[in-house]
Amino acid sequence: MNRTTAYLIALAIFIADQITKFIMLGPLELREVGRIDLLPIFAFTYVENRGISLGMLQAQDDLSRWLLVAGTAAIAAIVGWWLRRETQRWDQIGLAMILGGALGNIVDRVRLGYVVDFLDLHFGDFRPFYVFNIADAAISIGVVILLIRAFFMAAPKEKSNA
Repeated sequence: MNRTTAYLIALAIFIADQITKFIMLGPLELREVGRIDLLPIFAFTYVENRGISLGMLQAQDDLSRWLLVAGTAAIAAIVGWWLRRETQRWDQIGLAMILGGALGNIVDRVRLGYVVDFLDLHFGDFRPFYVFNIADAAISIGVVILLIRAFFMAAPKEKSNA
């Protein structure tokens, strides 16, 4: 896979994330209604996430918000640099997913001061995940791909000129 395709994957994830958030806040008015039940195990639930994964590092003031933006942007830049240098297809896919998701959440945090989460998977009162969004899912799947590649798949052997 070439790098252009990987960056297009990141762009597609970013666009899908932003469009779904626009639909939740705009036409569905999820901010006003709070929750829309779709299935017994799935709902759209409006959450303003001012922290990072699993509710850690809550940014309650402007300074912590902008520090969080700067930190996430730095991580996204590193992932983008890594993606540019990466040659292995699955690593490129994982990195592209992380990059697209990170950019989607950064835009929310800059524009709104928080990340809009709305996907709520639940089994009665049991929630295996916090409420999340497309960007969060992409980041998580991307990390899993990289971990599987790192721990369970052998790196391709270098060709020798001997």
